Amino acid sequence: MDNTKNLKVVVDDTQEGAEGFELKRRTEVTATNAVLLNFGAQLMEMESDYGPRRSMLNQTRKSLEGIDFWTWSDLLVALKECQDLLSASDSLLILDKVLDCVVGRLASLVVASPYISCSENSSLRIRNSFSQKSWWFEDLLFLNTDLIDKVIRTMISRNIDHATISKFLLCYQRSRFLSATPTEKYKIIEVIINLLSLLDSNSRPSKLLFGIFRVASSLKIRKNCKSILENLIGSQLDQATIDFLLVPSPHRKGCVYDVNLVLRLVKAFCNEGSYFVSSVRLRKVASLVDSYLVEVAADSHLNPSKFAALVMVLPDGSRESHDRLFQAIDIYLEVHGGLCEAKKMRICSALNYVKLSTDALRRLARNSKFPSRIAIQVFINQQSKLENLFEGKKHLDTDTFTGSIFAEESINEKASFNQILVYEKRSPSIAEQIDVKLQGMQCRVTELQKYCGIMQTQMGNLPRTRLPSLGNNARFLPKLCS
Repeated sequence: MDNTKNLKVVVDDTQEGAEGFELKRRTEVTATNAVLLNFGAQLMEMESDYGPRRSMLNQTRKSLEGIDFWTWSDLLVALKECQDLLSASDSLLILDKVLDCVVGRLASLVVASPYISCSENSSLRIRNSFSQKSWWFEDLLFLNTDLIDKVIRTMISRNIDHATISKFLLCYQRSRFLSATPTEKYKIIEVIINLLSLLDSNSRPSKLLFGIFRVASSLKIRKNCKSILENLIGSQLDQATIDFLLVPSPHRKGCVYDVNLVLRLVKAFCNEGSYFVSSVRLRKVASLVDSYLVEVAADSHLNPSKFAALVMVLPDGSRESHDRLFQAIDIYLEVHGGLCEAKKMRICSALNYVKLSTDALRRLARNSKFPSRIAIQVFINQQSKLENLFEGKKHLDTDTFTGSIFAEESINEKASFNQILVYEKRSPSIAEQIDVKLQGMQCRVTELQKYCGIMQTQMGNLPRTRLPSLGNNARFLPKLCS
């Protein structure tokens, strides 16, 4: 109208730019440009046919019908274009088609890539040098966090091997971290944690989970995401080693190691198996916790309540022996010599004297670091054993081997009781109580030893008879056996 020359049309919000516009105007649809043209055609509403020529939108849709016959490199180009243009389109139909085809190729029975790789980080080459299950790893490292989430969820729905997915996620995290900003690292880790939670527990090695945890701790991820990761680790705590648990404390002042983390992991393990936890798994975790207790017991900054919580975090039935537990408590009381009797008793309440070896009981009885009442409890435990010993003597005359066994046990029990006398030097009131009982018990031990000696003498004097049918090579047997 105003005779202005060199007019131009500006189309806002076109992500494909001038190249896409030129393609839509004069280019035929191919596998390499179908996605770009489809996005542009939808944006510009190029839906109407002009004479014999189909509309651009219909042409791209027709091209996508043959996506199953595209090469692997064509699929990667299409996937990258979907990633670049996804925000410019309200329709996800084309993305779903590309994802389904890409994952379908990975889920097929092809054991090595027959396709030419075309990724950002590598030149065209055949991936025959890659392992059978991981040849595609490098090809998909260009995916952003939004698209990697969609790809992995599609893989899970198509039953791709979970162990392979787990390895790819680790490879993806390491590769993307090389050039990522702190904000990008934060998002990458959270996406990986959420995806790992969807995989089978057997596909998530403890080493991988603890590696992710160390990275996540430095990034200060959200609490709910950190809780997910801790639950994943806790559910597989029986596979961990002591090195995994020795995580430095997040606080510069205070404990050397993060004791609260271990408490949460053990509780997660117990909660995960609240309905059924095999005794084998439970004993592995108990052994791991005992090793951890021995390591942290020497920390002078570890307060008694935290140590007591660690000691009592597992049920009594999880341990076959309490010797390592006694060792850890002994170290802790050595380092923390100023504890009151009440705190000492709380820590020692987890000890089961029945599950302590004779050597551990002997050392416990002479250990002045333990509370005075522990001596009485050890004495009661030993007294109970001796009561059972006297009950068993009634059956000595029916078993030829019982006499010598009981005699040996009685000598060992007497040696154990003698160790309790050491408390007489420490506390006169307690020593008086123990002394009265010891005098009676030692008399009973002496009586039992005398009785066992008589039985052995009588058995040795039993006459023997010869079996007549064996001739000169006959052996002698007691009359009661003939």
